[in-house]
Amino acid sequence: MDYKDYYKVFGLEKTATADEIKKKYRKLAVQYHPDKNPGNKAAEEKFKDISEAYEVLGNKEKRRKYDELGQNWKQYEQSGPANQRRSAGSQRVDYEDEFGGSGFSDFFEAFFGGSTDSFNRQRRRPQKGRDIEATIDLSLEEAYHGTEKTFALNENSIRMPVKQGVRDGQVLRLKGKGLPGSGGNNGDLLIKVNLLPDPVYTREGDNLVKNIDIDFYTALLGGKVTTNIFGKQIQVPVKPQTQAGAIFRLKNMGMPAYGKTERGYLLLKSRIVLPPSISSAEIDLITKAHHLRNNEQ
Repeated sequence: MDYKDYYKVFGLEKTATADEIKKKYRKLAVQYHPDKNPGNKAAEEKFKDISEAYEVLGNKEKRRKYDELGQNWKQYEQSGPANQRRSAGSQRVDYEDEFGGSGFSDFFEAFFGGSTDSFNRQRRRPQKGRDIEATIDLSLEEAYHGTEKTFALNENSIRMPVKQGVRDGQVLRLKGKGLPGSGGNNGDLLIKVNLLPDPVYTREGDNLVKNIDIDFYTALLGGKVTTNIFGKQIQVPVKPQTQAGAIFRLKNMGMPAYGKTERGYLLLKSRIVLPPSISSAEIDLITKAHHLRNNEQ
């Protein structure tokens, strides 16, 4: 029985990290999966080797055991669980996997002892493919209107619709876009949303907060100011004697609630803006108003 170098299967060194092993497994599993190589026995055997290697190197305890024994495994074979089972008269149980061949190698069964039987029973059942995780960046405006993103995954182009109101850190699931299954369904693609900061708006739940500039005279006498929310202009009524920092609450003008028709509030925080220049006539009138107010007090 030959020693199986699982690191060589992946083309990696023994110092490879768990993430490096997982990444290489995903790439090779897609490349050699029988669904993509129908009738190719060489690809089928390669896929089995890849699956077996990841069953060991992708499991912390199995990898530790494999690394500890290394190529001295023959000594373990002579005294370990595999030899004990043979001396006890037990027989190795083969099975047919989803590709019509036998299960994992004799080396695997000898190396990991009794754990193989339970693993074989599990392998008889169709197994869903592993999920793939990814991250996308979205602007607040894209989250406000909803959008569609197109990106490449394993040389395939995938279009992903994004509903209005998606939140930062939310995970979107595309079913069947993960790794191929073993006789079962493909895994899913799990995409985590990274919502980029916006220079104008702050998001608070489904509410949007924005500063609004109000000129001195409109703040004093009342009137209307025009602002916009992601390209849509709106007019905001302003009451006389509006103070700086006053909050205007506009219902159903904020962020859409994800998957719903409701929207949050648009909260406009007022900033009083003085005229860039004042005429002498304006100064005279303001001075008179100032004196009049002082006399009334």
